[in-house]
Amino acid sequence: MLATPIGNLADITARGLAAFGVADVVCAEDTRVTGQLLKSYGIHATRLVSLREHNERSMAEQVINWLREDQIVVQVSDAGTPAVSDPGARLAQAVRAAGLRVCPIPGPSAVIAALSASGLTAPSFLFHGFLPPKSGERRRTLAQWSAAPYCVVCYEAPHRIEDSLSDIVAELGADRPLLLARELTKTFETLRAQSAGEMLEWVRSDANQRRGEIVLIIDAVPRVDDDEALPPDAVKTLEILAAELPTRQAAQLAARITGANKKKLYDLALSLKPERE
Repeated sequence: MLATPIGNLADITARGLAAFGVADVVCAEDTRVTGQLLKSYGIHATRLVSLREHNERSMAEQVINWLREDQIVVQVSDAGTPAVSDPGARLAQAVRAAGLRVCPIPGPSAVIAALSASGLTAPSFLFHGFLPPKSGERRRTLAQWSAAPYCVVCYEAPHRIEDSLSDIVAELGADRPLLLARELTKTFETLRAQSAGEMLEWVRSDANQRRGEIVLIIDAVPRVDDDEALPPDAVKTLEILAAELPTRQAAQLAARITGANKKKLYDLALSLKPERE
């Protein structure tokens, strides 16, 4: 399992080049993409075959046969690390189940590259992969992170980035800090840190930001000192809304109306629920 450059071909590792050089078979997501990478380094694979999402299960048996014949098989995706939001996991599982060795050869990662340059200081992060393509499911997913004390790293398709940012504003609030990393290591690499509301307006106003490969980082919810009390108007607003709406929705609306901390409002709404019942 060999990680390949996510844009800049110079990011290939010395170990990766050595593995390509001795491989009997290279399994590639797109043989044309991998073929260009090999050609740029003067490497001529004995056999370059396609292993994609639709044929991964059927190809696993063939790969196992090659390995049992003592052939060296290298598996790559078009960019980055195989099996991370890309084909490869089923193959690794099948090879390991057959009692054969799966060897990771690490390299470029869009997730780690974006985090390293983000300046975000949360002590931990969750890698979610691609956000759901439909708004309803996407908003339900985002709602889980309304009070997350960690960063969430997502991939997003360029044609959906505007809609996803709109849903983030709706679910997490316009003030939630974000980082958008686009076309990492490529000519038009862009990294921008803004609030969700500002990010949405920026992407809407510049069509170039709706192109290419995108990593989106949702920062942890801003910390508030535990001894900081909610303003009386926020408490009153929440009590009114909580009497008519679900707990999470009441807290979100109260936070938007008053600007008070959403997590504290949510915790208060939970404590009010038994009283209402």
